[in-house]
Amino acid sequence: MASFPPPIEDYAMIGDCATAALVSRAGGIDWLCLPRFDSGACFAALLGTPEHGRWLIAPQDGSECTSRKYRPGTMILESTFETDQGKVVLIDFMVPDAPHSTLVRLVRGCAGQVEMRLKLTLRFEYGSVIPWVTRLPDRTGVRAIAGPDMAVLRSPVRLRGEDLATVADFTVAEGDSYALVLSHGPSHLPTPPAIDPERALEAATRYWSGWNDQCTYHDVFRGAVCRSLLTLKALTYAPTGGIAAAATTSLPEQLGGPRNWDYRFCWLRDATITLLAMLHAGYREEAFAWREWLHRCVAGSADQIQIMYGLSGERRLSEWEVDSLPGYEGARPVRIGNAAANQLQLDVYGEVLDALYHARKSGIERSGECWAVERELVEHLEKIWTEPDEGIWEVRGGRRHFTHSKVMCWVALDRAVRSVEEFGLRGPVDRWRDVREQIHDSVCREGYSEQRQSFVQSYGSNTLDASLLMMPLVGFLPADDPRMLGTVAAIERELVEDGFVLRYRTEQGVDGLPPGEGVFLPCSFWLADNWVLQGRYDEANALFERLLSLRNDLGLLTEEYDPRAKRLVGNFPQAFSHVALIGTALNLTQYGPAHQRSECPARDDSS
Repeated sequence: MASFPPPIEDYAMIGDCATAALVSRAGGIDWLCLPRFDSGACFAALLGTPEHGRWLIAPQDGSECTSRKYRPGTMILESTFETDQGKVVLIDFMVPDAPHSTLVRLVRGCAGQVEMRLKLTLRFEYGSVIPWVTRLPDRTGVRAIAGPDMAVLRSPVRLRGEDLATVADFTVAEGDSYALVLSHGPSHLPTPPAIDPERALEAATRYWSGWNDQCTYHDVFRGAVCRSLLTLKALTYAPTGGIAAAATTSLPEQLGGPRNWDYRFCWLRDATITLLAMLHAGYREEAFAWREWLHRCVAGSADQIQIMYGLSGERRLSEWEVDSLPGYEGARPVRIGNAAANQLQLDVYGEVLDALYHARKSGIERSGECWAVERELVEHLEKIWTEPDEGIWEVRGGRRHFTHSKVMCWVALDRAVRSVEEFGLRGPVDRWRDVREQIHDSVCREGYSEQRQSFVQSYGSNTLDASLLMMPLVGFLPADDPRMLGTVAAIERELVEDGFVLRYRTEQGVDGLPPGEGVFLPCSFWLADNWVLQGRYDEANALFERLLSLRNDLGLLTEEYDPRAKRLVGNFPQAFSHVALIGTALNLTQYGPAHQRSECPARDDSS
């Protein structure tokens, strides 16, 4: 029997475009927040122990699944368990578009007879609240209530209470099928009605397969691209179009360390690459919904823009710590909320203006109001671009003049200028051109080290940073500019570990945290993108294939990889990594996002 908790890569994700559950090889659902991604967890074993909330369905002998897979083109998980007595398949899925969050677990006998065990430990509010559990009046299951939350488990097998958990022992023979259904609803409303599990399975299959079939990418990496697109779709909060950065909080970037953050929110930084990934793959409806979410969030006073928002655009994401949870493998603290929401990160202005520019260029812009919002953002950025900020990596060690941040300020002004020039929109374009030039000159003068023959992390520093790889990808400088060639070469020498890219050297103390973290997967994809633009296709393809090999057996990625422990680390699954994967696949096989974003007017960059 395997130890607990399992490695992060041992988990699968299922979801319903409102929330998501993580399922282990042992048959345990160890993480689930109801009714949406950022709600209080009712299964929090992932960050604690099984007693903090878990739903286990597995052979009584403790066997883990011998194989598992997603049904083709879906988020429906099939796990096969084989014992000396027989074989069963566990089918796990959630039901999209259902009136209540509903999780279905079907146990089907394939051969012989297998003695199974069910143990449901419901704990609301991140493992801290034990609910009051009673039987349903019709004796078909149990109901658990804790404050505003109600969960109902319907089961064809007899349930009993044991040590503050609901348990059952049952035998599954060849041809048998048992459906266990967990539904969530507000405790002050009637009990969620029963559903037909088989019809729900058919509906979920139609939903995911129909969505997957819309993908217009049919090149060599279609399998990886489609799985990443399905993961992004599952991380989407359907009512608003916002895309959560991950399904989890506080899975560590450093095993046993404090680099633990809540990623169940929507980052503006992901805006452009997400939009372009959706558009290139044929998902205009999702791209439009994401653009609409983006527009709603940034609308208002330009000086109040945040780097991230809640799923519906919420601004208050106060950070607090759950002292009762020991954290994944002892990585503490467990954080809920994210204080970085209040940081100044100038690069998000560039991401927002870039995303809205490409939305307009692709024909999904339909509102004149959006340009008014963009103008206000640009006019505010004109006043503050010279200020230091916390930067793309959300450092907690003090503000600096980060080179990447200034580059993205240039992107904001550049896209504003191009919107006037290309679409006939109104704005002080001569002034914006001047500011754009000022920013470009500032970066080339203050962000470049003649001694290093490379751009550096921040003005006056001697530190390298992988975010510099974005410079040619957004059109700031051509990929073959000698300064960029020198920068890429320096990153290859100093930030590449085991063939993958670190964000920066954490031991240099730039982020206010103890040193140590894995290689950063999106940065590794960016290096491949740079090689594509430099014409180094064989190297780019080889790195991409190595990155694909880091995915777990179901095609899922975290944000980082620990090359020493040979493990995925960080929150899971990570939208940023999957968007970067899609982008690099497109760049390698067609005119992809890197080519599209790097288009820029001819200019004299000799200064």
